[in-house]
Amino acid sequence: MRIAFFGAEGKVGQALVPVLERAGHEVRGIEIDEQPDVAGLDAAVDFTTPDAAPANVSAALDQGVSCVVGTTGWDAGLLDEHARERGLRVFVAPNFSLGAVLMMRFAGEAAQYFPRAEIIELHSEAKKDAPSGTARATAELIGGDIVIHSVRLPGLVAHQEVIFGGEGQLLTLRHDTTARESFADGVLLALEKLPELPPGLTVGLDRIL
Repeated sequence: MRIAFFGAEGKVGQALVPVLERAGHEVRGIEIDEQPDVAGLDAAVDFTTPDAAPANVSAALDQGVSCVVGTTGWDAGLLDEHARERGLRVFVAPNFSLGAVLMMRFAGEAAQYFPRAEIIELHSEAKKDAPSGTARATAELIGGDIVIHSVRLPGLVAHQEVIFGGEGQLLTLRHDTTARESFADGVLLALEKLPELPPGLTVGLDRIL
């Protein structure tokens, strides 16, 4: 596929673009201050900031290009109708790491058997939104009024613990992303499945696993 990558020079972009190219995709890197010229490409990928992503995705849709988005902290639902009107797709995932998606799934199952849970999410100090999209999605799966603790420090990449408490026992589910290359399998899967998705917005890697 011929792909536009918004944020190619960012930390995630620098990790993922070489993997996408090794997988046979042709990648055009586009930075925040560049014109979003994606006309004629097969798909666009966005790993930028919550301020930049809405305009990037909207511009791609205007040019007839469906999108895979890993940027969190913005309301992707605002572009659902925009995509459906054009017969295009916007796939958004709070986390593209397969291990993180499985951790969220296991947390949803465990919630049936424990009365309380809290979430601790830890990310690089450069991450703009708090709590993270993964933590918010996990809390929704668990249900109820879940407390989320957010940590932003240098040296971290992306980490999350879900701690369940019951009478006389604790259950801890933890996932650690130690390198951003871990997102590649999820992005590749999303690009593969993108043409098969219904027009409009699809949220969550679990929808295509």
